[in-house]
Amino acid sequence: MDYPECYELVFQASAVEDDTVIVRRTAKEGAGGYPIYEDETGIVRAEISELGEIRMLATGGHQVFGTPQVRAVTEHTEP
Repeated sequence: MDYPECYELVFQASAVEDDTVIVRRTAKEGAGGYPIYEDETGIVRAEISELGEIRMLATGGHQVFGTPQVRAVTEHTEP
């Protein structure tokens, strides 16, 4: 199965602007057998299925993520 190289995760916030994070595919797989994606800092990690189902993975203590909207990114340029 071919998976996108990048996804855009959009965490919705009620009082402020939404937070968008770009994650890239790693060589690792999660417990569900799907690729693990992470941001450039390695702090935001997620297992994403071919259907766009997402499971956020904690990388440190006390992390609590909401479920973001996920969009495949076909082309991304770094700032």
